[in-house]
Amino acid sequence: MRNRNWSRRGVLKTTTALAAGALFAEPLRAAPPPPTSVTPALVEAARKEGKLSYYSALELNVGERLAKAFEAKYQGISVRVERSGAERIFQRIAQEQASGINAVDVANSTDPAHYLDWKGKDWLAPYVPDDVAKYFPADQVDPDGLYATSCGWIEAIGYNTSLVRGEDAPKSYADLLDLKWQSKIVKAHPGYSGAIMTATFVLSRELGWSYFEKLAQQKVLQVQSAADPPKKLLLGERAVMADGNDYNLLLLKDQGKPVEVVYATEGSPLIIVPSGVFRNAPNPNAARLFQSFFFSTEGQQLLVDNFAHRSFHAQIKEKPGHPPLATLKLLKPDPAAVLAQSEDIKARYAKLFKV
Repeated sequence: MRNRNWSRRGVLKTTTALAAGALFAEPLRAAPPPPTSVTPALVEAARKEGKLSYYSALELNVGERLAKAFEAKYQGISVRVERSGAERIFQRIAQEQASGINAVDVANSTDPAHYLDWKGKDWLAPYVPDDVAKYFPADQVDPDGLYATSCGWIEAIGYNTSLVRGEDAPKSYADLLDLKWQSKIVKAHPGYSGAIMTATFVLSRELGWSYFEKLAQQKVLQVQSAADPPKKLLLGERAVMADGNDYNLLLLKDQGKPVEVVYATEGSPLIIVPSGVFRNAPNPNAARLFQSFFFSTEGQQLLVDNFAHRSFHAQIKEKPGHPPLATLKLLKPDPAAVLAQSEDIKARYAKLFKV
């Protein structure tokens, strides 16, 4: 029997529907908290705590780089980075909370539906950094001030240019169903990756499950993380990837590696990565200071410049040569629907791909 604390279905009774066009849930409280700036008092209180635990579904090198930049800016405070796939982080936090273990200070996930679950269970603390209030669009901020979008990227198609000529490369999801790609495709798994969970929902909504039924007949190499397909592509283990983080390919291409990104003609799933402070954080001041750093121009530009992530901060400049989000046809997520359908998506996917 599934532990009710781990299931996202049970929380639907306590979460409300999304506002039209918004990415986050309608308010459950009277008003969001006022914006908070970084003050000497907050820094001093954080230094007295001296540490924080940061649970992250971002790649390990990204989380560690953020942690080191924070530690350099606020000496005397150490960051323990706990990195895993979004679905694993979700399960771990559920286990800890059910057992009364308060270990997580700040968490970000590549599955925004997790925040609807945590919000419905009252596990998140209201905290709005100044930069979030000033520079982030309203549809990327929870109306109750419990979390906001720390970064984003696109789940894209890609190919190895040493194995596939540009004129022959797939331009759409429909193209991936051509028999010439049989045994040549790599793909990530929605049971591990929150980004792929979102992408699977979006594509099943837009293309129907018949698309995945046909793709499953292509003898696809199945991997876990959304960061894995680009790696398989680079190694030449597969010629084409059906999904994977576009930033990995953009960075590899910047280095002159034989890879290319394809933004499908049908549109590409937009992945947003929220971040929030937990109500029972063992180091609440250090957690808030880290959250403020994460959303600052310094933290956001670091993500863009070093890892080709996308920022919704109005003052951040896109890395040269990387297509701005505004130029792409995006398929936007629906976290409430993912929350409702995630267990069904995982089960249906596993049955199709025999994993």
